[in-house]
Amino acid sequence: MSAILYGVGVGPGAPDLLTLRAVAVLRRAAVVAAPRPADGGPSLALRIAREAAGEVPGQETLPLTFPMTRDPAIRRAAREAAASAVRARLAAGRDVAFVTEGDPLLYSTFLDLLDATSGLGVRVEVVPGVSSITAVAAAARVPLADGDDRLAVLPAARALEDLARLARDFETLLLLKAGRHLVELRAGLSGAGLAERAWVVAEASRPGERVAPLADVDALPHGYFTTVLVRTRAGEGA
Repeated sequence: MSAILYGVGVGPGAPDLLTLRAVAVLRRAAVVAAPRPADGGPSLALRIAREAAGEVPGQETLPLTFPMTRDPAIRRAAREAAASAVRARLAAGRDVAFVTEGDPLLYSTFLDLLDATSGLGVRVEVVPGVSSITAVAAAARVPLADGDDRLAVLPAARALEDLARLARDFETLLLLKAGRHLVELRAGLSGAGLAERAWVVAEASRPGERVAPLADVDALPHGYFTTVLVRTRAGEGA
C-alpha cells in the first residue's frame, strides 16, 4: 500500500478543538510536517498539534518554510522545496501528516503542497478542522446564517473594494485577516450604517481571545488573527 499524505486541520488555536480523527492521524503518522513563516522560526500549527496529540517516540518532525510574501518566485521556490521534502518521505513508504491551522482547504498552506503534488500519483486524505469561521462566530455568539441567509467569507482587503454591494447581497460578512484594515473597515461600514452590526474578534479560541464592537476597534490588538463579523440588513422588509 502506498504512503499517504494527510492534510490535518488543527483548528483555530485551542488544542481541545482538534477532532478525534486528527489526533489519531497525528499519533500514527511516521512524519509530522509543519509550516512555518521563516527558517528556524516556530510553527503555530505544530504547537497546537503537540499540545493535543503529544510527542510520539520515533516520529519525525519536518518543518517546512512558507514565507509570508506575495512574491510568486519566492512562493514557488518554497512550495517546490516543501513538496520535494514530502515526496521523499512518501517515496520511502512513510505517511506524512501536514498540520495546518483551521481547515486544510480554507486559506491554508496545505493548498500549496496539494497543488505541488497533484498529478504525481500521491495518495491524499484530508482531515477537516474547526475553521476560524466558526470559531469567530462562537466567540462573538453571533449567528453566521439562519434560514435562507447568505454568507460571504473573504479577506478584508478584498472586501474594502465593494463593501456596499456585499452588505446588500449577503446577510452575514466574515472578513478575514482584518488586523491591518480595521480603521478602513470601520469607516466603510459606518458609511453604510452597519458599524453597530459589526464585531471584531481577535485570537478566537486562544488564551488572548478578545471580542468587541467595531466601534471600539482601538481597544483590541490589530494582529493577523483578527476578523470582522457583520450582520447586515440584507433582506429586511422582503
